[in-house]
Order: sequence, then C-alpha cells, then structure tokens
Amino acid sequence: MLAYPSSGIDLSGAATGNVHGVAEVLFQGGAGHGEWGGVKRSTLRDHNGVMDPTRQIIVALDCDNRPAAQAVVDQLGDECRFYKVGLELLTAVGPQFVEHLVAQGNEVFLDLKLFEIPTSVAGAVRAAGALGVSMVTVHSMGGTGIMAAAVDAARDYPDLRVLALTVVTSMTDADLVDIGVAGPTEGQVLRLASLAQRAGCHGVIASPREVSALRRALGSAALIVTPGVALAGESAAEHARPGTPLAAVADGASHVVVGRTVTRAPHPLSAFHRVCANLSARS
Repeated sequence: MLAYPSSGIDLSGAATGNVHGVAEVLFQGGAGHGEWGGVKRSTLRDHNGVMDPTRQIIVALDCDNRPAAQAVVDQLGDECRFYKVGLELLTAVGPQFVEHLVAQGNEVFLDLKLFEIPTSVAGAVRAAGALGVSMVTVHSMGGTGIMAAAVDAARDYPDLRVLALTVVTSMTDADLVDIGVAGPTEGQVLRLASLAQRAGCHGVIASPREVSALRRALGSAALIVTPGVALAGESAAEHARPGTPLAAVADGASHVVVGRTVTRAPHPLSAFHRVCANLSARS
C-alpha cells in the first residue's frame, strides 16, 4: 500500500494513475475541501468571506543585496505579507534576512529548488523550517526519493509546505528534448506532478500555462503556485510559458509569484495594487 508518510492513507490509486481520487486526500495528509495543501482557504479571504487577492500574491525579492530587498518590503508595507526569497538573495545576504522577514509577521517562500541526495535535502528542509518559512521547494526531477525525504523532514514544522518544482518557466519543448525528455512540456509537468503527489508534497510549482490541467489532475486540495506571471502588455522576460495573474488564478492557481512587475516598478506599491486589481477582476 502506498501511504502518505505517517498518515496511513491508502494511496494505491496513485500507482495506477487514479490521480483525481487520491489528490483530494493527499495534499496534505487528508486536507479537506476547505484547505489547499493544508492551508485553510479561509485565511485567503477577507472579513466578508471574499477571496482576498493580497493573500494570493507572493512578491519575489529577486535582489542581490539586503538594502534593495528591504526597500521593496518597506514600500509595500502592510499591503503585502508574503515574499519569495530565492538563491540569489539568500546567497548574497544569508538566512538572517529570512528570519527578519518572518519576525516582521511575513510569510516566506524559500525557493531553494533542492536537488541533492535525500539526506542533504532533508537537512536543508529542516534548516528552512527552523527559519520559520512557510514554503520550500524541491526539484521533482530528482525523483520520489528526495521529495519524500523533504516531506518527512518537514513533518516537525507544521506550518511548512513542501512544493515540488515541475518544469522551470524558462524551459520550452526544445529544451526538454535537449535533456532527453520527449513530448510536450505540459505532459512532463503532469508526470512530475504525479510523482510529487506520490511522494506526499503539499503542492507544485508550474507556469500559468499548465495550471488548468494540473487543477483537473490534482483535484481541489493541492497548492499550485505559479511564477512567470505579468500584467497584460508587460514583458514576460525569460519566462517561456507566461500568463497574467488573473488567468492563472482563474484556472485554479492558489498563489501567483510576481517579481519585476512590482519590484522594478517606479512605485512598487502602486504596481502591487494593479496586480490586486487584476486578480479582483475575476469576481
């Protein structure tokens, strides 16, 4: 019997491709219809019960120094409470800035894209949990072994969600062929998402182009976090499979990651408000 670690939940259907039935209980360990990956959907709504777009937006602090990152945080103030810290900023300034963000009451998505032997991945996830972050990424191309190790290591940190990166948003079908993967990008994303499901991950990272197919495959309980979003008319930069925040959320994304649209705008807070307005347009 395949089982979610420590849960005893029967996941035999995952081995035979029965993704729909399994997903409802897998992300995370029996999460109910009121949750995404163990995150209560009520925490994403305002006091009137309406989905609050500010709680679905993660601002990527893709900076190479602490003053620049702190300036963005200061300008956004209380409007944004969720930030992504990636390898560039973490390497440049160290984990103390992550602790600082958490101490200020922010949630942090630590985008490590872990791809190592299981023991090393588990150690890194425990270190992330000790920092107080809310999300950490592991590379699904590493297989079920490292993803399961990450999930197991996160068990001691109830607020930590392990997300599996599927195919980075800069990659195209031709890039996959270069590394020996045949077939379209969406097919590879879905295959890797299935592996992540079997390993017990709380959700996946994918481009806006795959969200609809992922939501159908994984059911209502999975976290689907989408980088590579930009407002209409803006440059997609290096993202090969972009989309708007509105399109991503309408297709079923639980969160969108916004970078340059906000952080490189002349007035980051105004830009953040434009993203919020774009998400609000769906209602």
